[in-house]
Amino acid sequence: MAQAGVLYGRKKASTHPKMLGFIQAVRNGVGIFDLPQTLEAVEKARVFLKDIVQKGGQVLLVGTQPSAKDLIKQFSEKFNFPYVIQRWLGGTLTNFKTLSTRINRYLQLKADRAAGKLDKYTKKERLDFDREIDRMERLFGGLDNMQKLPDAVLLVDSKVHITALKEASLLKIPVVAIINSDSDPDLVQYLIPANSGSKTSVQWILAKLESAMEEGKKSGVIANNANAIQNNANK
Repeated sequence: MAQAGVLYGRKKASTHPKMLGFIQAVRNGVGIFDLPQTLEAVEKARVFLKDIVQKGGQVLLVGTQPSAKDLIKQFSEKFNFPYVIQRWLGGTLTNFKTLSTRINRYLQLKADRAAGKLDKYTKKERLDFDREIDRMERLFGGLDNMQKLPDAVLLVDSKVHITALKEASLLKIPVVAIINSDSDPDLVQYLIPANSGSKTSVQWILAKLESAMEEGKKSGVIANNANAIQNNANK
């Protein structure tokens, strides 16, 4: 945990007053997180996310920083969860109905192109379609499987993704977030005080959350199979 750099916060001067309780020391002007508190926070987040997955819920994963992009994409693909690794589009949650319409157009255009249905158009029109698809791929590429509002949102650094945090809060969607020492912990239900700027730190934390979600996924499958067997027996 320490080797992964989880314990390093921001410079003392930028520490948010509400995060002081998570800092145990200052070294070379940098806040050092109290790791027992971080571990406790990780465990609470694990329990929550495991329950979400076990019940068949969906988690929206958000990490647009270089330290998080690849990790978030890999994480999401293991569970077929939606993700955002480019910029957050305002209204992704609060204006989900409009977003869904645009995503459906993106999916339809991709399907039409793959099926050759766009071949009837002129070369210029096909080029325009290609450009539109490419543009929407950048905007909605990770959201094409989000058919409803998520049951929870996981953020890598709530300060970086403050708009996403506020949208989730407005809709009362629970948020799990890796929070650095310069962040305001308000609005986050499951905060994990840790280094959000280091790839090794983010990777360590996501691995812990992922293993809990894998357990939830397996438990959910077992429960569903047991229910199916019981239902068949009752027929």
